[in-house]
Amino acid sequence: MIHVNVRGLLVREVDNEKLLVIQLRKREGEPEVYELPGGRLNEYEKIVDGLKREIVEETGLQVKTIYGEQEAITTAGNSFTMECIRPFSAYQTLEGPVDSFGIHFICEVEGDLLFRGDDTADIHWANKREIQNLIEAHRFSEIDLPAVKMFLREY
Repeated sequence: MIHVNVRGLLVREVDNEKLLVIQLRKREGEPEVYELPGGRLNEYEKIVDGLKREIVEETGLQVKTIYGEQEAITTAGNSFTMECIRPFSAYQTLEGPVDSFGIHFICEVEGDLLFRGDDTADIHWANKREIQNLIEAHRFSEIDLPAVKMFLREY
């Protein structure tokens, strides 16, 4: 079985510095590492709907903008209705305990952060220095690490 995930790079700018929402994963039996908000899509759930649902569940924030959403194209044929959307990045696990595929989107959000979310804690806006320190200390999720490194390189 393959898990299909959607994850958000929730961005805001303060004093010309880009900040990302990160959170500490608190799930019994799993290592406590920082990660981006997101999770598994439900069967036939639209990507943007799943992303918005996961962000609210884990952070309490409401999505204002998903970059790439405005370019989405939906088609309906005899057998399938399909949607194509442009993400920031996509990942696939090549080995490990879980076979998963996922996509990351850059999002603008509004509202107040939860103190604790759905299996998460220490939800907060982090600057580049904090994120780099977490990466160097091996405290950042392996699933989100490549996308976060891409984001830091590009922004």
